[in-house]
Amino acid sequence: MSQYHPLTEAEAIEIARTINEVFPTGEELVSKEIGDGNLNLVFHITQPATGASLIVKQALPYAKVVGESWPLSLDRARIESEALVKQGELAPGLAPRVYKTDNELALTIMEDLSDHVIMRKGLIEGGVYPKFAEHISEFIARTLFFTSDLGMNQQEKKRLVESFINPDLCKITEDLIFEDPYYDSPNNNIEAHLRDAAEAIWADEELKLEVAFLREKFLTNAQALLHGDLHTGSIFVTPDSTKVIDPEFAYYGPMGFDIGAVFANLLLNYASQEHWSADEAARRDRRAYLLNTIRDIWTLFEAKFRKLWNEHGADRVFRAPGYQDSYLSRLLQDTVGFAGAKTVRRIYGLSHVADIDSIPDAGARERAQRLALSIGTSLIKHNRKAVSIEDLLDIASAAVAK
Repeated sequence: MSQYHPLTEAEAIEIARTINEVFPTGEELVSKEIGDGNLNLVFHITQPATGASLIVKQALPYAKVVGESWPLSLDRARIESEALVKQGELAPGLAPRVYKTDNELALTIMEDLSDHVIMRKGLIEGGVYPKFAEHISEFIARTLFFTSDLGMNQQEKKRLVESFINPDLCKITEDLIFEDPYYDSPNNNIEAHLRDAAEAIWADEELKLEVAFLREKFLTNAQALLHGDLHTGSIFVTPDSTKVIDPEFAYYGPMGFDIGAVFANLLLNYASQEHWSADEAARRDRRAYLLNTIRDIWTLFEAKFRKLWNEHGADRVFRAPGYQDSYLSRLLQDTVGFAGAKTVRRIYGLSHVADIDSIPDAGARERAQRLALSIGTSLIKHNRKAVSIEDLLDIASAAVAK
């Protein structure tokens, strides 16, 4: 019989006490449940006498945003902990340390990052993160390359694919990103003033064709082990540090999905700047910072990915002249398309973003929403024509200028 049950704070404390390297002494521990996501309980365990702390994260067997009518496999906790360990090995210092896992209780016990800020919150507050592009490009280059057929033994990769089959959470992505926003789905969360924009998207057959191509790639293209949900709410930052958390959506999929997720969330913040910036000059500077960050991420990523390929390529066939250039060109196009899809779904799909939803003025919020939809739909339609990261940046700039 399964031992699984949702933990109380007292139980979380007793489990945390077993991590001797964090809590070597017997002083009192204090727990606070801090989870603000939809799928988990998150306990912040501290020892006031020493200042030591850690996080106990437990998967729930359903999505909190919907309730028990949306059941989910607890195996995702194993997937998350194994992904964190793998990412920590491949990109040292860019993922939280895992102290212990318990698959029976669906637990991951990990490093506390309270000295960092969730990047989405930091961006809303006007934070600047000068090392973020360097760090996140390192993370995506190394985690994607070394889990792909380019950078690892291909038979071993197939075994890794098997261990990261993640049907329940992939189903969430398939529905919420590649289906619901393009139809009048009961899962959509549409403000009344956006109904006309949603209906225009539902009627746009050119757009839906491109979404079909993107959905096919998500369903069938097992290029590399993805984080699977790499938005700014899954990244902790300081000006000098970046830590990627929450890879419970990890699975083998198209590389551009992870990169596009990062870009989409920077673009959502970009679209919200009418409210968050104090005046036109500040708005211009902030938007330039966000677009420059996207440019830097892609430029650094591409250089690092090519270097890894040239130095550690595992397949001599893939060294054929022209193949690397073709691969990176297709990856850029995928990235642009997935960035568009991830942008659109956050405006009137089931789950939105605070960058835009927390804008109190309805008029400013609507303008941000429509700007994001303009950027997202243009990226989707243009993705197979993209030849440079400048194409993405030009689309964002042109949408503001309208």
